[in-house]
Formats: sequence, structure tokens, C-alpha cells
Amino acid sequence: MARKYNELSAEEKRILKSMYWRSHSVFWGFTMTKMEANGFTITLTPAIESIYADDLDEKREAYRRHQNFFNTHAVPFAFIASLVYAMENEHKKNGLPAQTIENVKAALMGPTAGMFDSIFFNCIRIIAAGIGIGLCAQGNFLGTIMFIILYMVPQEITRFLFIRYGYILGTEFIDQIFQSGLMNSLTKAASVMGLMMIGAMTASMVRVPLNWEINIGGAVTNIGDTLNSIFPNLLGPILLFFLVSQIRKGRRPTQLVLGILAFGILGAFVGIF
Repeated sequence: MARKYNELSAEEKRILKSMYWRSHSVFWGFTMTKMEANGFTITLTPAIESIYADDLDEKREAYRRHQNFFNTHAVPFAFIASLVYAMENEHKKNGLPAQTIENVKAALMGPTAGMFDSIFFNCIRIIAAGIGIGLCAQGNFLGTIMFIILYMVPQEITRFLFIRYGYILGTEFIDQIFQSGLMNSLTKAASVMGLMMIGAMTASMVRVPLNWEINIGGAVTNIGDTLNSIFPNLLGPILLFFLVSQIRKGRRPTQLVLGILAFGILGAFVGIF
């Protein structure tokens, strides 16, 4: 049975506290070959130094082991690091194979990245941005603060809890969550919610104010009003899908933003917008 946090030694609590703060280094020394390996090693350093102490060979192997490719979302990054701390203890005390540690890291990267990208990046971030942008659009400075509270605070709380419970639960949690199929269910549910929020924000916040008017037989027709009478706000989704297609072709978001700005200024000058 998993221990309680209060049952941990002072040394274990000290290491977990240090790992929590170090887990914010997830993107330090980020490279395209190893991605988050440097940040993971930095986070795990207090554990490695404590577990292997004067055993220089084992310490060297542990550092080398965690310099292998690693990449996941920043929040479960903390959980995996804490779990590896528990496994490194088992490796030292009971001979848990080092390959098992690497296999668990590799197995958790993909599922946790997909699930937490969907939860935080594609869902909570969209909701927080929608609320923040809505307030900022009204000239309310609380919009920025609300975004930080709604998006950043849940991540910090989750990260803090993950550091604790990854170590306390050890591999028991991993076995349970994969055997129950909960990981796949949570990933799918979060993905659907994220897509719903993106669609809702597109419909409510992306506007193309087309004021182009044409004269047909003496009758003035507003193209924007005509399109809206057929399909309200149709130009918003069209613009969105156009931008997505350009990003997939390798265009940079900055280029697209500048392009929209230039096109908007030109269109306003000639009377289209």
C-alpha cells in the first residue's frame, strides 16, 4: 500500500520540494535531438545525488540514463520525474533493472503528452483566453489577471500534487491507470472538449467585417450582409481554415498575423472592410 506524505522522511520531503521547483526547468537546454532531457536531468539531480551519494559509477550511469530523449507536457513531466525518483530508489535498494526505468519513461511520454496537451493547452487555455480576451476587449485590466489565474494556477497546483503523489504511489498507479483504460478515456474526452471550445471561440470571436458594396442595376448590395443572410459569420471559419492550412504548409504565425494586418489596412483603404 502506498505511503502517506507525512510518513516520508525529512530527506525525502526535501528532495521532493527541490524537484518541484526544478521541474520548472522543463524547457531549459531544450534541443531538437533530446528535447526535455536536460530539464529532466536537472529536476532529478537532488534525487540522484541523495540515492547514489558516493557511488560514482552508479551516479554517472543515472545521469547518462536520464540524458536520453524525453518529451511530454510540463505538468505530467513533474509526475514522471517523481515516479522515476521512486524507481531509482528501487534500483539502488532492490535491483530494479535500469532498463525498466527507461521503458516506463518512454511508455508514459506519449499518453501523458496527449492527455495533458488536450486538458491544459487545448481546453483550459482556450477557456481562460476567451474569458481574458472578453474582459480585455471591454477595457478591463482584469482580463490578463484572469487568464493567469485560470490557466497558470491549475497547472501549478497539479504539478505540486504530482511531485508528491508520483513518488508516494510509485509504479502502483501506472499499473492501475493503464489496466483500467482510464488514460485512453481521459485523453479522448479532453480532446473532444478542446475541439468544442476551439469551435465555440471561432464562432464567437473571429469576425471578418466585410463592408464591400456593389451596384447592380442601380441597387446597392452589401456582400457581407448577403453572405450572413445565407450563412451567418461564414467568413470567420473560412479565415480560420485558411490560416490552419498555411501553418501546415510551414508558414509562421508571425507572418500570417502581419499578412492579415496588411490586408486589413489595404482593404479598409479601398473600402472592402
